[in-house]
Amino acid sequence: MIGFVVWLVVTPAIYRVWTPPRTMFMLTDPADGNTVFQEVSLDHISRHYIAATLAHEDAQLGTRMGPFHLGDFIDRTQTYIETGDDLSGSTIPQQLVKNMFLIRGEWVGTRVFRKGVEAVLSWPFNLMGDQRQLELYLNYAQFGPNLYGVCSASWYYFNRPPWDSNPWDAATLAGLLPLGEDARRAPGGGVDVESDGTWLVASTVANARNKVPQRISEMGGWEGAVATVGITDSAGDHPPLGAPKSCSVMPQAVADRLAAEGAWWSPQYGD
Repeated sequence: MIGFVVWLVVTPAIYRVWTPPRTMFMLTDPADGNTVFQEVSLDHISRHYIAATLAHEDAQLGTRMGPFHLGDFIDRTQTYIETGDDLSGSTIPQQLVKNMFLIRGEWVGTRVFRKGVEAVLSWPFNLMGDQRQLELYLNYAQFGPNLYGVCSASWYYFNRPPWDSNPWDAATLAGLLPLGEDARRAPGGGVDVESDGTWLVASTVANARNKVPQRISEMGGWEGAVATVGITDSAGDHPPLGAPKSCSVMPQAVADRLAAEGAWWSPQYGD
């Protein structure tokens, strides 16, 4: 018990300053191939990506006291036990600790246990602050089979660094957050929403493209959205060339995957 308490104190302090290159979700990914991941600093992530993530996943991250509302969590848990449905989803702090430390599994018992553990772990990790949690979340989120983080995803799908984005692409990636393991790259670039078997991805992406811009507008535009977590600048205020953790060049792991897939780029994404 003492050891666990020490772990709860020490580990968040470590993650506050260090981004380990692997998480439990990465290590338990059932997909073939190597893990594609490269860290990027929050300074060099487009504010369109940040705003879309907040609007789609957790608009109250910067205004809520604690990692989640206790009453909402109790209601969610009761509904899930009774019906198997989780209509509201986990907050960013809850999703973050799940991605970092918990195993996959769709069996009901596994999911209930996982939600309980993520609720406990999210409290000490919430002390890292909103911006650090958001930075880790965007680095560890899954955007495809063995594809993790907005650095890799931005290059893989759009042939652009993560500091160079637009509202459409940002909403598209936000739409992948519930089911990143099912996402696929479209021929020529972008997310595949037309091939057979992609109906679920197509549905969530279409929903995000439709609703995320509206939610961002209600939050005061991207500037108002990111201001809720204390961000008052743009990625353009942080010159990326030569800067550490800027993801200015396509990661080699992304280039290797694209080459293995025989990928090509349409004029929309450059050549």
